[in-house]
Amino acid sequence: MQFWSKTLTAWMLGAFLMAGASTLSAQCKTWINSPDQDAAEEAHVLYRQFLKEKKYDEAFPYWQRAYELAPAADGQRSFHFIDGKTLYMHKFENETDPEKKKEYADMILRLYKEYVECYPKEAALALGLQAYDMFYYLRSPYSELLPVLQQAIEKGGMNTTYTVFQPYASVVVDFFQKGKMSKEEAREVYLKLNEIADYNIANNKQFSSYYQQSKEGMNLIFAKIEYDIFDCDYFKKKLEPEYRADPENWELIKEIYNRLVAQGCDPADPLVVELKKKYDVLVAEENAKRLAEFYAANPGAHAKALYDEGKYEEAVAKYKEAIAAEKAKGEGADKETLANYYFAIASIEFRKLNRYSSAREFAKRAARYRPDWGQPWMLIGDMYAATSKHCGNEAWDRQMAVLAAIDKYAYARSIDPSVAEEAREKIGRYSNYMPDKEEGFMRKISEGQKVRVNCWIGETVSVRYK
Repeated sequence: MQFWSKTLTAWMLGAFLMAGASTLSAQCKTWINSPDQDAAEEAHVLYRQFLKEKKYDEAFPYWQRAYELAPAADGQRSFHFIDGKTLYMHKFENETDPEKKKEYADMILRLYKEYVECYPKEAALALGLQAYDMFYYLRSPYSELLPVLQQAIEKGGMNTTYTVFQPYASVVVDFFQKGKMSKEEAREVYLKLNEIADYNIANNKQFSSYYQQSKEGMNLIFAKIEYDIFDCDYFKKKLEPEYRADPENWELIKEIYNRLVAQGCDPADPLVVELKKKYDVLVAEENAKRLAEFYAANPGAHAKALYDEGKYEEAVAKYKEAIAAEKAKGEGADKETLANYYFAIASIEFRKLNRYSSAREFAKRAARYRPDWGQPWMLIGDMYAATSKHCGNEAWDRQMAVLAAIDKYAYARSIDPSVAEEAREKIGRYSNYMPDKEEGFMRKISEGQKVRVNCWIGETVSVRYK
């Protein structure tokens, strides 16, 4: 994963380090009711725009100004800590001087510390990201990483981010093999992390697959010591009495079954067999119930699932249902959500169902809800380009369709910087198919003259030549 950008100048770093003596209260200062509020907000807006465009060098001085005036921004958004970390991580990754790399690493850890202190409600997420960065990028000593991992679990509980799984497993295996962690301690961490993973695989619809993947990677690491820290008889003796006391408790059945399987009990063991029969039935029922409830409340997610299954007509119908549900909120309807739904329908109509006119109409509806979004116009350009070869019986007609496609790419580029590179590439590619001046001369059509495009496109374009 790549989140960072170009290096920061040495004098900027020095100036920023000088600010390090400020107190905790000062580090949590916001611009609200501050005499410097206008200056802080202006610097915030400027650096955020540069950061969005990945212009890290340009972003840094404005970020520095915003951070110095209001480290905690408006008290509602933790941008200044997160974005500062991004800028310094970029510098760290591109630096070769060991001393400077250490300075940048120290700044990253400091910003994480302030992030946790100033935004305690986001502490679990912040600590999870910090542990990830310390492990994969900063290569921090395990003795420094372990307390951060422990805090991330303490703060996050069952909502702990999956980014801590493999780093924590690596630390536990290393410490256990070196005699720095007991069998009981290692086993406790293993069970806790797997419990968190299983909970999110079952309940966290958005990130279930990420938890599943991270769990698998984590347990591959734990496999180095699993036979040393787990004992089947130990768990059976400990957990079977709990199960017998409450044999219909679904949560208890799930916990005990997963723990016995995790530590290597024989699948043919009578207790394991008994638990698995109940577990499979209950999991199937619970998953079906939760999925039905989730889809009922989130028709857009259901539409995406139908699309993934290749049920394109059903997906379109469900997206329309999602649109109706969102519009029913009245003034509370989210325009971006509606734009995304309309765009999804447009994509399906075009790319999967070959219904071009309908696809264009839905793309235009998406654009009306997000006027600065270039993707709907890029999609229309793709429609025109894809169908240009069937537009009319003569090469001239097909070339007019290409001009219509280029017009859409150019418009998308003019309103949305995020599609500029893709639009530029497509404009360059299709410009090779523009008409020659000789053709226009033969038709007595001058450059700039308005011409209507034949076939379903039916738009008017200004003629341009190669």
